[in-house]
Amino acid sequence: MPSSIDRHEVQRLLAEQEAQLVEVLPADEYADEHLPGAINIPLKELDRETTRRLDRARPVIVYCYDDQ
Repeated sequence: MPSSIDRHEVQRLLAEQEAQLVEVLPADEYADEHLPGAINIPLKELDRETTRRLDRARPVIVYCYDDQ
């Protein structure tokens, strides 16, 4: 079930549970700036097929960096 978390929880999940980071901006924006280790699955492409590369046994953190 999705839930909002703060940056401290992101850091904890990355350190303790090897969480997966998914940036949902378009590929060109992902290329410009993203968190280290994040993979890109653009929001418009986010579906059952594109998420198959994720490890369902590990937490998934989905984020979008948007300065607007």
